[in-house]
Amino acid sequence: MKLYSWNVNGLRAAANKGFHDWLAACGADVVALQETKLQAHHEADFAALPDYEAVWSSATVKKGYSGVACLYKTPPLSVSLELPQAAYQGEGRLILLEYPEFYFFNVYFPNGQMSPERLDYKMGYYRAFLEYAQEKRRTKPIVVCGDFNTAHKEIDLKNPRENEKTSGFLPSERAWLDAFVEAGYLDTFRMFTPEGGHYSWWTYRFDARARNVGWRIDYFFVSEELKDKVERAWIDPGVLGSDHCPVGLELRL
Repeated sequence: MKLYSWNVNGLRAAANKGFHDWLAACGADVVALQETKLQAHHEADFAALPDYEAVWSSATVKKGYSGVACLYKTPPLSVSLELPQAAYQGEGRLILLEYPEFYFFNVYFPNGQMSPERLDYKMGYYRAFLEYAQEKRRTKPIVVCGDFNTAHKEIDLKNPRENEKTSGFLPSERAWLDAFVEAGYLDTFRMFTPEGGHYSWWTYRFDARARNVGWRIDYFFVSEELKDKVERAWIDPGVLGSDHCPVGLELRL
């Protein structure tokens, strides 16, 4: 089963930059998108994607903000939107698909750079998500993908020293990723690629992408029960159309 995750930074913009061609060629069974920036009435514009059905979760608190989608060839057994806690609903950040072998989470985790309040919201969202994932894990293994908005280790960004006080690489954010891993979730990319220099997001400024001055903040994690099912995991930095690139996972089920 081939899975992709991509923060498209505006799906309508990405559609004008080759998204449909990429989707037709990628060969994925499920494609998880983050930061679609769609309102509910825009979702119909993408209703006729060849070979795929879609489920959407768009923000209701603000226009042109956040939003996630899952495109799939095989319909899931069930679909859920958002975290259970009302405090973390309304921003269109989570879709949960249930398949026979596992639960599939597509999550666009909050960015904590705007204010101390948003950093607190991000950390609360992290904690609530882990609680929810562990609850679901009691019945089936877990696959989690999306934009985590945090680089975990120093090798996951080009300039770690300069960013130690920047949200996205704060000790508290990285400590949550440590706790997530300790709870039994595996960073699938690092199962195959232990060295640095591989990133999934680059600022549009300073010609950063051409110079590969980036951050790895987009991930596929699986719960330990699926470790032996992971066939490969990768990043596609050559795919343009967003300030992020797609990341992939293939499972042998």
